[in-house]
Amino acid sequence: MKELEEITFQTLTNNEDIQIGYSDNDIIVVDSIQRFAEISAAHVSMNAIAICTQGKVQGSMNGQQIELHQNQVAIIPQNITVTDVMISPDFDLKGLFLTNSILQSFLREKMNIWNEMMFIKRYHIITITEEDILFYTHFYDMITLAISKGMDNPYHTDIVQSLLRSAILALCGAMKQKLSLATDHHIKTSDNHFQRFLDLLHSTEIKHRTVETYASDLCISPKYLTAICKKNSGKTANEWITEHVLEDIRYYLRHTDLSIKQICDRLGFPNSSFFGKYVKDHFGVTPLEFRNS
Repeated sequence: MKELEEITFQTLTNNEDIQIGYSDNDIIVVDSIQRFAEISAAHVSMNAIAICTQGKVQGSMNGQQIELHQNQVAIIPQNITVTDVMISPDFDLKGLFLTNSILQSFLREKMNIWNEMMFIKRYHIITITEEDILFYTHFYDMITLAISKGMDNPYHTDIVQSLLRSAILALCGAMKQKLSLATDHHIKTSDNHFQRFLDLLHSTEIKHRTVETYASDLCISPKYLTAICKKNSGKTANEWITEHVLEDIRYYLRHTDLSIKQICDRLGFPNSSFFGKYVKDHFGVTPLEFRNS
């Protein structure tokens, strides 16, 4: 089993080897993260936006191969497992880590662009043009100035968060261009329900629940939830749920020392026998065999 580094709010702020430029209850700005040259696998519990400032890094994000070069941005949703990390000797990056609540507060109705980028299209890398580099460099300098010079201002946190929100909105615009969304459009009710379903699915610790349960949380019928999922993504609600449950199973079996019974309980399965059958049906092996493979 690969040793997995947990990247959480606490591990980032409490590590002396990581250069923290700013932190509050919802945001961490990392000035340098060269220390992660030593990490081959990590579980990232917060949403992260990372700009490669030099060198390159490659790895696997929940099984999807990615490669990040200088002047590229990696966008990572919360609770992602990154494995098989390999970096160049000169690799470094600047990172922004955000809780889900502050990200939703920043993006508001534009959260649908983030969700489509991350969870439907699964695009995680954006290349920055020379013009973009200049734009974000000026933005970073302004944020750095606000952080260092405005500590005594009673609205210090609001000022920094406003600047960060503006930068993230600019990045969201780049996402929209990548998704070939020509213009802003009014979000239809069905699309809005689909986005709410994705938000609920990604923020729920126990994802192994019925379509009926998710539909009830959204105050819509199970049939309607399945229909809007199929319309917006080509996958049914049950397929979305299963996909995310399997990602959690992979993580807990491959990268934690929790017992099979503990994993079964944590993921909301009624008993170990049912959990074992579920794993066998989807992976073709028992939980123990999958863990040891």
